[in-house]
Amino acid sequence: MASWPSPPPYNLVGKHGVSAQTNHDDRARFNFLAALNTHLATHVVPGNAKAFKVKVEPEFIAANGRAPKDRHEVRRAMLKNPHFQTWSALRRSSMEMRQQTGREIVLRQIADLNARAAKLNEGSPKLKLDPKFVVPPYVAKVDFHCMPGGYCDEVMPNDVSAAANYDIGIFATTAGGLGKFNDGAGNALAGWLKKNAPDLKPKRILDLGCGMGHSLLPVAAAYPEAEVIAIDVAAPLLRFAHARAKSMGINNITFVQANAEHVPEPDGSFDFVFTTMFLHETSNTAIRNIINETHRLLRPGGLCMHLEQPQFAGLPPFEQFMRDWDAFYNNEPFWTRMHDMDVDQLMADAGFDRTKMFVSGAQAVVDEEIFGKQKDDVEDYGRKASWHVFGVYK
Repeated sequence: MASWPSPPPYNLVGKHGVSAQTNHDDRARFNFLAALNTHLATHVVPGNAKAFKVKVEPEFIAANGRAPKDRHEVRRAMLKNPHFQTWSALRRSSMEMRQQTGREIVLRQIADLNARAAKLNEGSPKLKLDPKFVVPPYVAKVDFHCMPGGYCDEVMPNDVSAAANYDIGIFATTAGGLGKFNDGAGNALAGWLKKNAPDLKPKRILDLGCGMGHSLLPVAAAYPEAEVIAIDVAAPLLRFAHARAKSMGINNITFVQANAEHVPEPDGSFDFVFTTMFLHETSNTAIRNIINETHRLLRPGGLCMHLEQPQFAGLPPFEQFMRDWDAFYNNEPFWTRMHDMDVDQLMADAGFDRTKMFVSGAQAVVDEEIFGKQKDDVEDYGRKASWHVFGVYK
């Protein structure tokens, strides 16, 4: 198994114009969580596979005369196993502690955070919020990742606290594995494009579900001459994302509050459309509508890409079961159905040509300022830090 580097101290997290300020005790709590997550990933999670192989599967075969046929049977059997119970409870607890710690930090300085964001956002034509916008219920009613209030909750007017909480906590959850600015997926995507699409010279780029802009900024920086449109349904995320991008000197992005199912842009108006770890947080109906929108919005010859975790098809039942943990215990209600979908068929139904579809992988870029030179892959809860890519040229 590849080794995980020692978790970096929290003081190495990247700072920007709307970073929440942390004191000694805050950083100590985050350092504990990073160490706990590292321990779970390197020493505890491998025991689940051993427990299944040595005890759970043999007992299932003895009782049923066959091995488990799918992840559902694996899950029902593993739920009775003490090792899995312990790992699962600790992992869930670490996420809850991350959210509680981050929320306490952010709420005590919420006025300052909101004021800093407002100053950076004031009068900018690149932040377009709609006070009449109605957040779709599949987002509004879910506390994703156990975050109280989810992405859209506003404690006061012009609030950015939900985004600020997510921003400071993910570094601890991933033990720095996404880099000091939590932009590992964006750097992976930019690296994939440089290697696999060197001739791509987009004039207009669209990011669907941009969130805090973590994954967006490396792509926008890779194409500084492009006009980048980034949409999301959550006003707190967009306020934060715009202020963060401006403070980091990335100025070619316009942030728009809109639903990815119905993007307010003309047909064929983008050269490159992408999502990063977004589709699994939308409803099953919404995913179909979003894929249809990518076809409408993409110009002929344009490129569409989606970064996610791998689809379940073709994976062994035990691996499917492990990857399905988030659906049951990390407030990801759409995770299971999304990863069961035939995404090629979805794109074909939208009008894309199957011969122009592809599946690939985007490898994580280890932040050498944090970890130094690394020979081994960083891991994410026992899974290599890489992203499953599926996409299509129009």
